[in-house]
Amino acid sequence: MQNNFKNLNIWKRSTDLVQSINLITKSFPSEEKFGLINQLRRATVSVPSNIAEGFGREGDKELIQFCQVLIGSHCEVETQLTLSSKLEYITKDELEKTNAEAEEVRKMIYGFVKSIKND
Repeated sequence: MQNNFKNLNIWKRSTDLVQSINLITKSFPSEEKFGLINQLRRATVSVPSNIAEGFGREGDKELIQFCQVLIGSHCEVETQLTLSSKLEYITKDELEKTNAEAEEVRKMIYGFVKSIKND
């Protein structure tokens, strides 16, 4: 795959999700600084980072491997958002909005992997 990863919609949308997560975690209690805040932010950052790293490797096979890693990170994000809601760190509206954004990125990830495999 010879395209620049910065031109990919999946990369752009995943960086938007990073921004959303950073905004909502600003209101979390300070005792979560090394807990959910850190976990959520690291897992979210992992998604566009793994896309970029996969593009820096040789061939589609390695890119697919990095996509498999980012799928795991993305599942972490969705779980941590649910936990944040259960712990009442985010409102139901924030959860629904962020989950919708996360779901869109997840669908894009699966579509991206499928398109690489079909090339």
